[in-house]
Amino acid sequence: MLFFTGSYSNNVFLEPLSKEEEEKYVKLMFEGNADARNKLIEHNLRLVAHIVKKFSANDNMTDDLISIGTIGLIKGIDTYKDNKKTKITTYAARCIQNEILMYFRANKKSNNDVSLSDSIGYDKEGNEINLIDVIEDKTPDMIENIFLKDNIKSLEKYLKLLNNRERDIIAKRYGLNGEDEKTQKQIAKDFHISRSYVSRIEKRALTKLLKEFIKEKKQ
Repeated sequence: MLFFTGSYSNNVFLEPLSKEEEEKYVKLMFEGNADARNKLIEHNLRLVAHIVKKFSANDNMTDDLISIGTIGLIKGIDTYKDNKKTKITTYAARCIQNEILMYFRANKKSNNDVSLSDSIGYDKEGNEINLIDVIEDKTPDMIENIFLKDNIKSLEKYLKLLNNRERDIIAKRYGLNGEDEKTQKQIAKDFHISRSYVSRIEKRALTKLLKEFIKEKKQ
């Protein structure tokens, strides 16, 4: 455990396993082979580092988040079930992210005062990252269905819930208010920001609209 949760530099992470190697070690782990389990952990530490980049507000946090993410990785490896629909790396990534999110929630001054708009750091381009930007979306199909071109007009009354930038980006993305429909890349160029930042703003805006839509339907 001490080995897995120590301080790291980028050059100590082992390369990811090939598909064939991963399948072999997963099979051996299910047969009770402890060395295979350790191989799966060691070769996925790079995955931890990759996910931590989304959360780390500064270099001082990186080692702590690596340690916390590694605990999530270990939990993921140990609780993984042989499921042909989900790769072990995909499952482990969710466990890593969840462990880090729990850490941020636990360290709020008040556990009852956690907001999806809370800042947890900045991306490599200096754009602020909020909790909502990294929390896994549990309702992607509903969002896609609601925001089909044929239905988008019915949601225009909710646009007042968005801030100016969110409203502008949604209008450009879905061709509202006389705007031509644009890709995230085109919008990023218009606003002089990164495409990934446009994607996060769009996701945040759609989530706001979706919540209000669901709330009204329940009334």
